[in-house]
Amino acid sequence: MLNQTGSIDLSHSPGRPRTVQTKANISKVKYRLAQKKQISSRRLAAEINISRTSARRILREDLGCFPYKKIKQPRLTDLQKNKRVKFANRVLNHCTKNDTERWLFSDEKYFDLDGVYNVQNDRVWAVSRAEADRQGAIHQKTKFPTKVMVWLGVCAQGLTEPVIIEHETMNAERYINEVLHITLRSGNRMLGDDWTYQKDGAKPHIHKMVQKWYADHFPSFISKDRWPPNSPDLCPLDYSLWNELAESMDWHKITTKETLINEIICSVKRIEKTKILHSVHDFTIRLRQIQKNGRDYIR
Repeated sequence: MLNQTGSIDLSHSPGRPRTVQTKANISKVKYRLAQKKQISSRRLAAEINISRTSARRILREDLGCFPYKKIKQPRLTDLQKNKRVKFANRVLNHCTKNDTERWLFSDEKYFDLDGVYNVQNDRVWAVSRAEADRQGAIHQKTKFPTKVMVWLGVCAQGLTEPVIIEHETMNAERYINEVLHITLRSGNRMLGDDWTYQKDGAKPHIHKMVQKWYADHFPSFISKDRWPPNSPDLCPLDYSLWNELAESMDWHKITTKETLINEIICSVKRIEKTKILHSVHDFTIRLRQIQKNGRDYIR
């Protein structure tokens, strides 16, 4: 070949022909996948008595399959799904875009010294495992890492100041004393005297003492019976802004609880206004998806 053409490119494969990708084997793989049971390509190859490489070729080339990572999401009951549809219909039929832009969404999340690690997306390119490790490819986890809870609110005008909750777990009294006073001040500052407070169904949020505080102090709020349960996919912080905050933090600076808190406070200010506004506008888009997709969880 080299003498004849001056090239080392081969006109055909020098190895054995690919006889494993037969109709029979393809049918076996297709039948196995139809059983809807989790199976690895290694186990699939063993069951059909072909190589793992051949199994992957059949999956990708012949069946057009791709290995998707399993994801976690809340399990929605039929009752919860119905509540989601009713909520979506109520908001879309009775609220304008300007109305929902005057909602103050809120949520809490734990942050710890170990930082945020995405097993699927975090990659280090290197020529060897040893070099990758030297470049930071090892994410070490502490058994009981130091952590703080962060409360944050968001509306079309921007983010509130974060509230850092240390030591004990949240209860109704702490929620009122440490969070709601700041919520009221932030809401009035950003939205004036006409706005609506949103929160999920966590126990401190729906305590009767807290519900009374809402009624006595907020211009308007979404009652515990209105906001659909098990629906973090409807809160801009859950489906967007917590991730933006984590990605904007410089985790190399964080070595103590104090540096963790300081970096959280600084990073909240670094989140771009356009991303904040986009996440709030996505709320009504997601409500329309609920109407369309039959109440399913939105990823």
